[in-house]
Amino acid sequence: MSRRIRKAAVLGSGVMGSGIACHFANIGLDVLLLDIVPFDLKDEEKNNPAARNRIVNGALTNAIKSRPAPLYDTAFASRITTGNFDDDFAKIADCDWIIEVVVERLDIKQQVLAKVDQYRKPGSLVSSNTSGIPIHLMLEGRSEDFKRHFCGTHFFNPPRYLRLLEVIPTPETDPSVIDFFLHYGDIYLGKQTVLCKDTPAFIGNRVGVYAMAKIYQLTTELGLRIEEVDALTGPVIGRPKTGTYRLGDLVGHDTSAKVIQGIKDNCPDDEQAATFVVPKYMQYLLENKFLGNKTGQGFYKKTKEKDDKGRPVILSLNLDTLAYEAQVKPDFASVKAAKQLDDLGKRIRHFFAADDTGAALIKRSLAGLFAYVSNRVPEITDHLYSIDDAMRAGYAWEMGPFEYWDAVGIQEGIAAAEAQGEQVAAWVKEMVAAGHTSFYLREKGVRKYYDITSKTYKTIPGTQEFIILDNYRDKAPVHKTSETVLHDIGDGVLCLEFTSPHNSIGEGVLRGINESIQLAEEGKWNGLVIGNNATNFSVGANLMMIAMLAYQQEFDDLNMAVNLFQQTTMRCRYSAIPVITATQGYVFGGGCETLMHCDGSAVSAESYIGLVEVGVGLIPGGGGTKEFALRASDQFVEGEVHIPILIEKFKAIAMAAVSTSAQEGFKHGYLIPGRDHIVMNKDRAIAEAKKLALQMAPGYTQPTPRTDITVMGQTGLAALYVAANELRLGKYASEHDIKIAQKAAYVLCGGDLSGTPQVSEQYLLDIEREAFLSLCGEQKTLERIQHMLQTNKPLRN
Repeated sequence: MSRRIRKAAVLGSGVMGSGIACHFANIGLDVLLLDIVPFDLKDEEKNNPAARNRIVNGALTNAIKSRPAPLYDTAFASRITTGNFDDDFAKIADCDWIIEVVVERLDIKQQVLAKVDQYRKPGSLVSSNTSGIPIHLMLEGRSEDFKRHFCGTHFFNPPRYLRLLEVIPTPETDPSVIDFFLHYGDIYLGKQTVLCKDTPAFIGNRVGVYAMAKIYQLTTELGLRIEEVDALTGPVIGRPKTGTYRLGDLVGHDTSAKVIQGIKDNCPDDEQAATFVVPKYMQYLLENKFLGNKTGQGFYKKTKEKDDKGRPVILSLNLDTLAYEAQVKPDFASVKAAKQLDDLGKRIRHFFAADDTGAALIKRSLAGLFAYVSNRVPEITDHLYSIDDAMRAGYAWEMGPFEYWDAVGIQEGIAAAEAQGEQVAAWVKEMVAAGHTSFYLREKGVRKYYDITSKTYKTIPGTQEFIILDNYRDKAPVHKTSETVLHDIGDGVLCLEFTSPHNSIGEGVLRGINESIQLAEEGKWNGLVIGNNATNFSVGANLMMIAMLAYQQEFDDLNMAVNLFQQTTMRCRYSAIPVITATQGYVFGGGCETLMHCDGSAVSAESYIGLVEVGVGLIPGGGGTKEFALRASDQFVEGEVHIPILIEKFKAIAMAAVSTSAQEGFKHGYLIPGRDHIVMNKDRAIAEAKKLALQMAPGYTQPTPRTDITVMGQTGLAALYVAANELRLGKYASEHDIKIAQKAAYVLCGGDLSGTPQVSEQYLLDIEREAFLSLCGEQKTLERIQHMLQTNKPLRN
């Protein structure tokens, strides 16, 4: 049975409910958001709709104002209609999906779901966003149609950004409903959907809370400070920079304590039940209502004092004395050595071989985790990959537990676990005895997992539709440079992957792009995708290279370098084969210019796109400023005023506007409707880009460079100089910002020309390059570049 979701109801407008409603609006759904009528209404307010909807309207307003933003575009809030349970519940009859997100109490959920059963239309989907209440307990007294169409759908907070969606069926759930949610969550909501068994805390929180509780336990045993533990359990082991204790402050200790206690109470047979303990220092925080960020202090306390750099002084809790103290900078030899290793697997192996206290925490926590997850299969899931998927998507780990274990080696992981008295599941030892040496393997571009039931390796379901470049590592690349790898991704399509630090674009990447296009043209390939599976598509041009040439005043070499960048982006535009980009994360500077010059793109929804060069005292010099002049010209309509279009392009450059979503990329002019396409699930971006290349390939005609670009010359310059002055008067820009803005204006207007002549792309590239080089000679620009390289933050001088 095919289903379409056109309208959804979200019952409960708390942090999660409002966040889910916003994300539903992001994908184009009409949303009905309901909550209770306030208990404290005065008599004169009882018939006032605004007063009766005060809770839901206040919650939604707070959500929209929150950061990071829950909406791709604030205009999408118009897709959400609010109401209350007393007056508007009957409206759910128009909804295709009704999701309950009320307080975590079974009795209240049962009351709400009974009302849903009363008003819903037959066949509509119903789900609960509970984080741990058994799903089957909510079915008591419900109709047969309700039971068939009901399951758990557990989003993680914030719903827009955390990619995990746990789908938890009951024995009564129709299999087609399960399949629908797994598919819909992936394709339309952009989620990593994970099928869970109906066990306490499901998968993500069951494993994540164990990992947290184990680290709490080891902190005390090893005598470590909380800031030391956070340094050990953050990016150095492939986890978020919050580490463990800052994450606790972020989540809220009241929430953490409830989940820890809930697992302990509901999982009496868990072999690690003793680990699920709220430690004494956390009890102290709870007793004093020091609940973390929401109360202003928890494990950390932000003070009003400032350090020598003007930043607030943040104290840390001494777990022994329960007093807040100045933080101590962590100093572990194992961490210093690990930071020299780019590959996460190598870093994990390094920690298992190191012998300081920091390495001991990492080794012992991971060894415990290995044993724990081995015993959760098949209790919470039949498939080990589901645990890894849940931890990567829900907790933002770069590796899941079994992937960490593969990095260490199965035998080594068993030995480490057993050395500290942990019990590894029998199926793991049987697997090793059968001669298997890893939980995962790759064959012909396909990733497979060890299936404990059949005792064979099977393809991970659904991944055939993804293109994950790691799965191609066992094949020789088609071509390789110092900073790129060219993969054959099938059907006559190539994929060029950047491998430079942060995917910055320097000579190696530019050479890789040019050589890949030439190879594709000469080899009769169908097309080229420029994409990768890294966190960020590209942070932009290699700033260090520009800085070195600028400081040494090697302007001839700098001119050649900038010209190479310009001609490379133009090569993307004017090749004999379709060139498509696939993006995610940061698409900054030169990365944005590359995107803007390709035939099309598959842009993941969470792509943050911008020409940010003003932040380092420059203008876009890889064709970006030229391209905005061209796009402005294409928008000009004879007989209409052109200046507003020009000012729009100018402000995007002058204010280094960054789109906070792919959707916003269209508003800023970085993306073009019909040419660029949003992909909700970032893991599908390269596959979708490949489809676009194949669609264009038949009959593809090599374009010719443009010579018909209408520019505004002196008239446009006058208007843009006024706009720049308004930025200065409004204190949005410094004097140097204005100098940069005027350079950008000069290029956008085609220079100091009279009338509205037509010019060529090459003419605009030449004056763009000239403006870029002149700014490289400015002392304030050099100061900005140096500050960015040293601090990774822009300087406004």
